[in-house]
Amino acid sequence: QVQLVESGGGLVQAGGSLRLSCAASTRTFSGYTMAWFRQAPGKEREEREFVATITWSGGTPSYADSAKGRFTISRDNAKNTVTLQMNSLKPEDTAVYYCAAKIRAPAGSIYYRGTSYDYWGQGTQVTVAS
Repeated sequence: QVQLVESGGGLVQAGGSLRLSCAASTRTFSGYTMAWFRQAPGKEREEREFVATITWSGGTPSYADSAKGRFTISRDNAKNTVTLQMNSLKPEDTAVYYCAAKIRAPAGSIYYRGTSYDYWGQGTQVTVAS
């Protein structure tokens, strides 16, 4: 069983920045594809929106159009962590942000759908005030 714990959420003014972190309790973190999703207010779990993903090697990060140029995903396999640096935040970025992990992902594989991921964290709230 893998546990993912997110941190770093909070309230920020539009144009500000936040850095989300996700810590994984596993010895095989380096083999996982990791991703961030978000669930906007009033949306169901099935409507979680893909934000960013990164392969186990740290290469080939991929972003939703809404995140490109503003968000950066990175990982530290030695510390079992993945981070999401969010800059130039907008009110429409307000959501609960979830960290997700996919195990046994072929090298270089990218996954955009929530159903592709095996483990999820509990989420961290990000609120962007206008």
